[in-house]
Amino acid sequence: MAEKKTKLAEIKTKPTSASVEDFINNVTDEQKRKDSFVLLEMMKKATGEEPILWSSSVIGFGNKRYKSPSTGREVDWLRIGFSPRKAALSLYISVGIKEHAAALKKLGKHKTGVGCLYINKLEDIDIKVLKEMIDSSLNQK
Repeated sequence: MAEKKTKLAEIKTKPTSASVEDFINNVTDEQKRKDSFVLLEMMKKATGEEPILWSSSVIGFGNKRYKSPSTGREVDWLRIGFSPRKAALSLYISVGIKEHAAALKKLGKHKTGVGCLYINKLEDIDIKVLKEMIDSSLNQK
């Protein structure tokens, strides 16, 4: 049987050449701005890569092609990243956040989406647990 061809999906969120530091410095909420610089350094250290601003509001590290097991559709996306959104800090640390179920129980105050972790402020969580989750995500294929 012939292997099913995959199709690379075109997404709106793409890497830009805009300054990550300028973006963070323009975050109006002081706590989110401070937390963003902490996350920036944490993810920079974990990946060994420089951050890239994706679209107008997502700070990403690395690049990975993800393939949907159900549709076969592929998309280029960041390995890990975050966005200081108005409602919360959105962290993109894995495609399926449920794989971190045990760590999430120890993390502290947070919410999750399909592939996102939402945190109001870093003081609400255990930073050590977050670092472990980031490292775990980066070690996956």
